[in-house]
Amino acid sequence: MDALDGRPEGSAARAAFEHDGVVLLPHAVVPEAIVRGASAGMDALMRGEYETGVPPQPSYWNPGDDPGKLVKIEMPQVANRAIMALVAHPALGRAAAELTGARMVQVWWVQLLIKPSADPGHTSPHVGWHQDRQYWKQWEEGSELFTAWVACSDVTSEAGPVRHVRGSHRWGLLGQGDFFAPDAERQRDQIRVPPGQSWEEIEAVLPPGGVSFHDQLTLHGSGTNRSGAPRRSFAIHLRTERSRPVGDRREGLTRFIDDEGYCPVIHRDGGRFARP
Repeated sequence: MDALDGRPEGSAARAAFEHDGVVLLPHAVVPEAIVRGASAGMDALMRGEYETGVPPQPSYWNPGDDPGKLVKIEMPQVANRAIMALVAHPALGRAAAELTGARMVQVWWVQLLIKPSADPGHTSPHVGWHQDRQYWKQWEEGSELFTAWVACSDVTSEAGPVRHVRGSHRWGLLGQGDFFAPDAERQRDQIRVPPGQSWEEIEAVLPPGGVSFHDQLTLHGSGTNRSGAPRRSFAIHLRTERSRPVGDRREGLTRFIDDEGYCPVIHRDGGRFARP
């Protein structure tokens, strides 16, 4: 990997991102009309309606599945133009570039996530504690990879928001997480916190169109939704020019990065990066 020298001086948000491994932008980064359109696109995909004629990639959730199950649909933007409009919105690119000092920001994978609300006395799906990097082995060590998590509903404390462990991106790859862990509390107790470090959670309470950014090594998960309404979001996985697939191969999660119809470049510094 090339040396990552010469980055411009950053803002307070950038300093916080580098220190904490997570930054919340608790205002409507993505315009309301774009969020509404993407939310309608979510409903269309859940009905199996693919506006473009191109289906999402094989997914954990498929039309007809249990409505109480976590909805997790891979690469939904290829199936619906309104979802692509959100995923490729330039405000996300500008915010990502400001946080990282990047000259190029590209979307390389997307997940549609809907967490149903729990019935009284019951639990709804949760997401176990994990580091994204443990699932991203197709990228070289040192690649600059991170996630924009975009709220498409009012994500209150009751809605099962994403919780991030402050500073855990500096702990290295722990190899102890599991997105689908059945017991998050037990799982948390089993995660070994490095000596001298502490477990401090940041809760991503966000309005529709609000965004959280987290590093690929930041531990995060989410609990039960008790808000009475589905919690809707997109996890938009991003990379900068300081990234490279292993062996420069296009396979697995990197197989679409040369196709901007799947993986749009959402920020280019002065237009100099015609292709990442």
